[in-house]
Amino acid sequence: MSPPLGLALPDHATAPFCPSEVEGSVAVPADARGLARLLRFAGPGMLIAVGYMDPGNWATDIAAGSGYGFDLLFVVAGASLAAILLQSLALRLGIGSGLDLAQACRQRYGRATNIALWLMAEIAILATDIAEVLGGALAIKLLLGLPLRSGILLTAFDMLLVVSLKGRGFRQVEAIVTALVATIAACFVIELWIVPPDLAALGTGLIPDLGRLAQPGALAVAIGVVGATVMPHNLYLHSSIVQTRQIADGEAARRRAIRLADWDSGLSLLVAALVNGAILALAAGAFHLSGHASVAGIDEAYMLLSPVTGAKAAALFFGIALLASGQSSTFTGTIAGQVVLEGFLDLKIPCWQRRVITRLLAIVPALIGIAWLGDHGVGPMLVVSQIVLSLQLPFAIWPLIRTAGDRGIMGGLAAGPARRTAGWALFGVISAANLWLLATLVV
Repeated sequence: MSPPLGLALPDHATAPFCPSEVEGSVAVPADARGLARLLRFAGPGMLIAVGYMDPGNWATDIAAGSGYGFDLLFVVAGASLAAILLQSLALRLGIGSGLDLAQACRQRYGRATNIALWLMAEIAILATDIAEVLGGALAIKLLLGLPLRSGILLTAFDMLLVVSLKGRGFRQVEAIVTALVATIAACFVIELWIVPPDLAALGTGLIPDLGRLAQPGALAVAIGVVGATVMPHNLYLHSSIVQTRQIADGEAARRRAIRLADWDSGLSLLVAALVNGAILALAAGAFHLSGHASVAGIDEAYMLLSPVTGAKAAALFFGIALLASGQSSTFTGTIAGQVVLEGFLDLKIPCWQRRVITRLLAIVPALIGIAWLGDHGVGPMLVVSQIVLSLQLPFAIWPLIRTAGDRGIMGGLAAGPARRTAGWALFGVISAANLWLLATLVV
């Protein structure tokens, strides 16, 4: 009989929901088989997936769809495949070594390098939270008619939700996030029923064609799509939260756990890819084909949806999905912040305190940006937040590939040559794109 994947402990965690405090808290019974075992292991992938459909993604997907129709859909698909690869390496590191990426960096590098990597990870988390604040505030403004500044201040109340989860099990956090993701997905199913995509154009858009990037501004939008899709803090997060599952000792049990985690991650990221594709398809069908190719902002898209489609419900479901998107990322940003703080600096603070600090740090620049640029500054600020994420990404990919492929850390579970080669190729492409972007900004 094969070794059990999990140990038969109670299926509830009474510790706070930060992963360092609930490692091994979710049992996967030894007698669970097939789909039942996968469902018990599922959850971390969905927490990762929400980072791939946050308001920053919306801004780039809308710009791609309205400006270029379905031409850049292959970029969304490619970025999603890249995300699946990188998250697979992250979960392999967590399960195979028992370390998250930040902890592995602390062991591998000197203090100065770790401080630099920590600061870059914190900047990425802050950029993500600013996008969540702006997205949530915009949803409140669009749905309730409140001023954008009031919406920004109201986003502070999601801190109360995090505080209320103190003492709750990690599965409850996963259930809440899964419900929010289901809400987003359902809203876009309705949107695509209202605005059916051109299936022929959609199929053509999925076929890679670098020639389409030669269109004016297309390459910059494509880089924004990649930067918005593959998020650096998710690599730290995933390597930690996969350890909330109880795994029996032994390489065989861990290998099976990696396989199940890959299924969980892959299926969850497929949902995120479909949502991003749906946003682009909606923008292509509603705006590009109707002569509104200049629509690049979430608020513009909301305002035009009902007049263009002739359906009031189109704007309503768009706003509901946007609100759910911003809220779903609240949990993952908090947990990721805790992971990098503990991993790099070995410094522990309660999750609710971390949430308060991060959200307040995000609200201040959001308010300043709106005061300076006005309500129409949301779009440019979202784009800038995604550029920041893209610039930080190589500094998370490098240590991830090095540690996940290190037999001294991973033993027989180290990533193989094919995965490492694909990872390094991705690192090269993203780094080159970032250098090109910086060069264009300087010039």
